[in-house]
Amino acid sequence: MLFWLFCLCMDLLIPAVLLLLGQRFLTRPPKSINNFYGYRTARSMKNQATWDFAHRTCGRLWFRLGLILLPLSIIAMVPVLGREAGTVGLWCAAVALIQTAVLVCSIFPVERALKRHFDDFGRKR
Repeated sequence: MLFWLFCLCMDLLIPAVLLLLGQRFLTRPPKSINNFYGYRTARSMKNQATWDFAHRTCGRLWFRLGLILLPLSIIAMVPVLGREAGTVGLWCAAVALIQTAVLVCSIFPVERALKRHFDDFGRKR
């Protein structure tokens, strides 16, 4: 039971980070383009307008994904409650892998929105 609880907490980390960073990017995004913190892709770092747009778009998306993944992650862990540690560990890893795939795939809609709103030089369309 203790290992299951540990795994549940670990599986709630990615949704929690999505919620926290999503809210942060919406309310207090990084002010200027930097190489350390923020949604950093070549397209988002073209100029200040693309940087600000990317953080608003990413913040909204990550916050929504966090809201969706949080309860789904809890529900996903219920079937292995009381099972042996090996089963719980594998299940926990599978849930984390799916969450990571969702996080990585969230790049595509943000980049698509940037491409739709800005040309290749970062000028608004």
